Amino acid sequence: MKGRREFLKSSGLATIPLLLPVGLTPPAAFANYTGKEENINFYTDGALTSPLEYVKELQEIIEKNNDTQDTYAKGGAVTKLEQKFAEITGKEKAIYMPSGTMANNLALKVLSEGNTKIFVQEVSHLYRDEGDAAQSVHSKRLIPLAPGRASFSFEELKEAVSYLDKGEVFKSGIGAVSIENPVRRADGQVFPIEEIRRISSYCREHNIKLHLDGARLHLASAYTGIPIQEYASYFDTVYISLYKYLGSKGGAVLSGDAKVIDQMPHLIKIYGGNMYQNWPYAAMALDKITHIEDTLHKAKTKGEQLISLINQSPNMEISRVPNGSNVFNLKVSAPVNYEKLIAHLKDKERMQIRTPDSQGIIKFFINETVLKRSNDSIVNALNKAISSSLA
Repeated sequence: MKGRREFLKSSGLATIPLLLPVGLTPPAAFANYTGKEENINFYTDGALTSPLEYVKELQEIIEKNNDTQDTYAKGGAVTKLEQKFAEITGKEKAIYMPSGTMANNLALKVLSEGNTKIFVQEVSHLYRDEGDAAQSVHSKRLIPLAPGRASFSFEELKEAVSYLDKGEVFKSGIGAVSIENPVRRADGQVFPIEEIRRISSYCREHNIKLHLDGARLHLASAYTGIPIQEYASYFDTVYISLYKYLGSKGGAVLSGDAKVIDQMPHLIKIYGGNMYQNWPYAAMALDKITHIEDTLHKAKTKGEQLISLINQSPNMEISRVPNGSNVFNLKVSAPVNYEKLIAHLKDKERMQIRTPDSQGIIKFFINETVLKRSNDSIVNALNKAISSSLA
């Protein structure tokens, strides 16, 4: 124990706070950087663009497309984006929303109608990170399943439904089931497709609506090989984020049957989400969506090769998250000062990684930025940073 404490102290780990769940720490390291072609980001699901980079890229997009502007989410890039999402999910209609929190909650509000109970993963964004909106705003009762785990089984859901049916005298009704896939708080673990199929069949048999929080659904598809449209086919509604990996700085799209989506414009208005113009978000996502599947496939393939090279390094070891997607566990075996390591990578190598947790594990994200340099140069840069940061 003494040796471990001394190592943590010498490495700088003792002064580093415990990491917030994946995605909650502010990715600010490249905020003022330009030269996007050089930056490698192992910090988040997608590329980190500075405000200047975003504006320049948006200008290029607008110069190629003269019909971009919308008015209150009607017309221009917004309408085109909605049509594209309906196509890729195989749903009747899709609608732009300002946030994923709104998309999740309005979908479940409409799907559940007058029923109050909604089953969710205990580690889901809906249950842990949406400010209790379902309860306090929409009068829904979230019932968490599988504490601390990315997924629940068909049997667990069936047992929970049976327990409520037998245990409550004054029944308020089961409104819906919500599944997040992949799961941010579980390091990007995917929900097993076999269980999704069984749960979907059960829900349809018992007239229980099913919603997919697919904020990062393209990542699940890239790493499992299961098409977006197949994932979506098991659910009544599907939400996908525009800023996780589609380059936008905000926004979401909800897809589903017309009878559900047609109720959304009024709800978006009364809950304060009807923004005058949304094209700066929609145009960027629309530009990326046409080739995102190919980009993520290439990133995954190159990432697999990179992981193999990292594991050949004497000072690094990287392992997979069980049932994971694009998030991996990186450990540096050399006694380094992590503040120096991170600063060296940022300033000298134009790379960004996260700080390690209390066990010395760095959450290491594979995304499209790995395509910018050769794997050999990336590993060499990591090794150089380690050598310059020895405690």
